[in-house]
Amino acid sequence: MFGIGGQELLVILLVILVLFGGKRIPEVARALGSGLRDLRQAMQDVQREVNAESLGPPRALPPPYGKPPETLPTKPAAPADEPTGPPEEGNRAP
Repeated sequence: MFGIGGQELLVILLVILVLFGGKRIPEVARALGSGLRDLRQAMQDVQREVNAESLGPPRALPPPYGKPPETLPTKPAAPADEPTGPPEEGNRAP
């Protein structure tokens, strides 16, 4: 058990008995148990959040380095018979 032999475990238990006394050992064990339970609950909550984020909608990735980004479609070109720019000097209306 954790690389601890029987004699080491007995010494540890005797030290705990001397430090806390026979009446306080159950209180210490309960506090230790509730602390471990709270720690496990917090770890499970964090694991649930991580799993929920990883299962969410995929995000768009940026384009790889060195390749130009894809362009969005533009407006169709104006027909040739319609003027597209400002009128020229000679073509102004009176």
